[in-house]
Amino acid sequence: MKYRRLGRSGLKVSEISLGSWLTYGKTVEDNTAEKTIHKAYELGINFFDSANVYERGEGERVLSTALKEYPRESYVITTKAFWPMGDGPNDRGLSRKHVTEQLHASLKRMNLDYVDVFYCHRYDPETPVDETLRVIDDLIRQGKILYAGVSEWSAAQIEEAVRVADQYLLDRIVVNQPQYNMFHRYIESEVIPVSEKYGVGQVVFSPLAQGVLSGKYKPNQIPDDSRAANDSINRFIQGFLKEDVLNKVEQLKGVAKELDISLPTLALAWILRQPNVSSALIGASRPSQVEENVKAVDLELSDEVQEKIESILA
Repeated sequence: MKYRRLGRSGLKVSEISLGSWLTYGKTVEDNTAEKTIHKAYELGINFFDSANVYERGEGERVLSTALKEYPRESYVITTKAFWPMGDGPNDRGLSRKHVTEQLHASLKRMNLDYVDVFYCHRYDPETPVDETLRVIDDLIRQGKILYAGVSEWSAAQIEEAVRVADQYLLDRIVVNQPQYNMFHRYIESEVIPVSEKYGVGQVVFSPLAQGVLSGKYKPNQIPDDSRAANDSINRFIQGFLKEDVLNKVEQLKGVAKELDISLPTLALAWILRQPNVSSALIGASRPSQVEENVKAVDLELSDEVQEKIESILA
């Protein structure tokens, strides 16, 4: 495994990280989930991602249960807040009340004294940014959070967060968690340049486009055991199951075959070519997937291969 700094911070995280969205706590049995998490740790992954909203805390519970046998200092674990966790008017958002209550609830579920990274899971237009950053700074000073981050914030919102933090002498955010893959590249135009300017790293989710870049999907063919066949989560993948996208996937398979690697390895190596990416966040439902995905850290794509990929994606 190889490691990169998380933004401008001194924290080093594995280039491949493991998440619990859409997997642990529901679609994957706990025993299989724990084996997958253990395999990731054995392969050098030290970065594990969760959120309060993932199956209403079950994702956090499964992840922390699997990690409890390892020294706390040996892994980096995250959680988030923003999305509704109840029906009340204060059960959502990034207010001081909601952030404080949700961070403590997450710590209790995970039986932890602190989380390494706390993300604002989306931008909250109803709460002043200084209120949100102030409560996170307070929790950092209390030792319950080590680093602040955001998820899917725009370039302007990231700039606002940095400006407000500097104005009030608060801890700056060091990481953004956006979606990024070969078919979803919006962060390249503005988010990455702004992030590089302010020392914010990217920890990207859906690097395999919800499994489409695994190569198992073909036009009008959905495997029965695939994510797309699961009614509860397939809405997230529908945008990638278009004929033109799947045709490009077939061409990308050819590039991977020429290099004698798998398509997921190619897709992850393509993401890691980007220096502003601190880690690519995978969602694995079995140990073998982790074993395949970590191979990407040892692959450096030549200019020729990158140009070939760009010609396909164009």
